[in-house]
Amino acid sequence: MAKGGFRGMPGGMNQAAMLKQAQKMQQEMLRMQEEMENKTYTAAAGGGMVKATVSGKHQLMGLEINPEAVDPEDVEMLQDMVIAAVNEAMRTADEDSANNMSRLTGGLNLGGLF
Repeated sequence: MAKGGFRGMPGGMNQAAMLKQAQKMQQEMLRMQEEMENKTYTAAAGGGMVKATVSGKHQLMGLEINPEAVDPEDVEMLQDMVIAAVNEAMRTADEDSANNMSRLTGGLNLGGLF
């Protein structure tokens, strides 16, 4: 390896600078992960008859069911609305997490690097 850095690296970035940049990115990722875990996401189904709130840790934090949605003759519809609301809230949490990660990495796919 030539003195001063890796051949072909833009700007002649040396190992120390690369390590410092990787550590900075790792710290930012940890901060972002903690921030995401503390967020909550709410989604509704059935025209707002059922609302589910999940955390960034994918834990169901709250479930609101409008009394009008409770029909003893059609329990299946209520079950479907609950599932739909929870799944949508989880999807929103995942999408937010992916968007934040993409912003941090500049769109690079780092696999399991961090």
